[in-house]
Amino acid sequence: MLGEMWQFRGRYKILHMTWFAFFLSFVVWFNLAPLATTVKAAFDLEPGQIKTVAICNVALTVPARIIIGMLLDKYGPRLTYSCLLIYAAIPCILFACAQNLSQLIVSRLLLSIVGAGFVIGIRMTAEWFPPKEIGLAEGIYGGWGNFGSAFSAFTMVGLAGALSFFPGAFTLPSGDPLNWRFAIAGTGIIAAIYGVIYYFNVQDTPPGKVYRRPKSARGLEVTTKKDFWFLMVMNMPLTVILMVLAWRLKKVGFLNESSYPIVLVALLCLYLFQAYNCWVVNKDLLSGAKRYPPEDRYKFKQVAILELTYIVNFGSELAVVSMLPAFFEGTFGLSKAFAGILAASYAFMNLFARPSGGLISDKLGSRRMTMGLLTLFMGVGYLVMSSIPAVRDGLGYDPEVGASGALIALAVVMTMACSFFVQAGEGSTFAIVPLVKRRVTGQVAGNVGAYGNVGAVAYLTLYSLLPDGDLGNIRFFQVLGICAIIVAMLCLFILEEPKGSFAEHHEGEEESANSALETEMM
Repeated sequence: MLGEMWQFRGRYKILHMTWFAFFLSFVVWFNLAPLATTVKAAFDLEPGQIKTVAICNVALTVPARIIIGMLLDKYGPRLTYSCLLIYAAIPCILFACAQNLSQLIVSRLLLSIVGAGFVIGIRMTAEWFPPKEIGLAEGIYGGWGNFGSAFSAFTMVGLAGALSFFPGAFTLPSGDPLNWRFAIAGTGIIAAIYGVIYYFNVQDTPPGKVYRRPKSARGLEVTTKKDFWFLMVMNMPLTVILMVLAWRLKKVGFLNESSYPIVLVALLCLYLFQAYNCWVVNKDLLSGAKRYPPEDRYKFKQVAILELTYIVNFGSELAVVSMLPAFFEGTFGLSKAFAGILAASYAFMNLFARPSGGLISDKLGSRRMTMGLLTLFMGVGYLVMSSIPAVRDGLGYDPEVGASGALIALAVVMTMACSFFVQAGEGSTFAIVPLVKRRVTGQVAGNVGAYGNVGAVAYLTLYSLLPDGDLGNIRFFQVLGICAIIVAMLCLFILEEPKGSFAEHHEGEEESANSALETEMM
């Protein structure tokens, strides 16, 4: 596969077009961070207010990934991805036209839905690649697409700066700059144009293959009564984390004393509605009218453990990316610009770390062992990062003199080594997700993906409660490390190898349908 990967035909065309769709969705999703200080100045926002706007950027991603997973299983990835990319233009333009804090918050809440795009490509890629190659294919999709966040960080400021050279065209008569507004709106418009291109250039499955849909996409189908109640428990954190976000909105005044309880009740009703839909899908199973044969069953504990792994890898990545520039700046007394460049090394690792995790999963012969070991090494990596302040002091750091190049290089190497295992772990997670149960792959991917955002919000909320300075940073990385080691033990001792992890064909797939892939699409 590695040698054929650079072709732009057949399944490789689908892979390249799909990772680029994900790439654009992440450019859009992360287009605020590089311009946050500019937006803060333009609206004269307080630090807590701009932080809340940034948190809103991930708020609705949690339920959106669940809903997108349902739509994906029902309508297919081609239509779902195209519609999401076209939709991206709407909140981008709304944000670019915002005149006050409330409009900024509403538009970022709407924009957070775009962050659910990742889920769609998981199933598209799984439809085109066999289980034995799915780790590398999903890793390329996730890693190269995820690079959109770093690309956005490096280009949005430059684009806005370039537009500032045309003051007549990009400045209001009052003197207020429009360059940042045009830059943000432009990312949404580009995504919408690509959404149309994507629709007319891909298809859901190779010729001869049938797109397998669940009987109902209203909720996740399980195959035992015990798993239904397990599903109800694992859905609770998705609602709880939205309540935490509501609390943050109340802290900045977006919600008042009367509206806050209403939002909490609405979120509780959302959980009950989701539970009802799951009951509708599984009511025959619960009543005893339906019983799945052993070959058609799957264990929901597989999904639950994958959800926990995505908390500790992708959830921690989102949290660390948010605090790492300030960490380097405060720990070594660096300028904001240089600290930002060093912190970007963490995101750059996505280009090869996530595909590497998928490739290791393909080649090691045990996806369970790969998942467990990468998560264990990630936990150790975070514990090593927690020692950076101690290493700094042990090497005789003098704040007035500044950090030496060797000390900074050592810290960057430690960070990048940890980053490799974090993102390789993400790759190995989604090497397993498409193999759990094919007809509900979208919903499984949606649930696992949503837990990544649960982790990000939980970790960032914890970080905001820790003391400033070295002590808070040390405790933060220690929590990340300990959580990862606990989950690694679950992977090593409880997670089971999916059926057909290295098979030539997916579950229930006809031999003749698969052979059509190479003959009809070349």
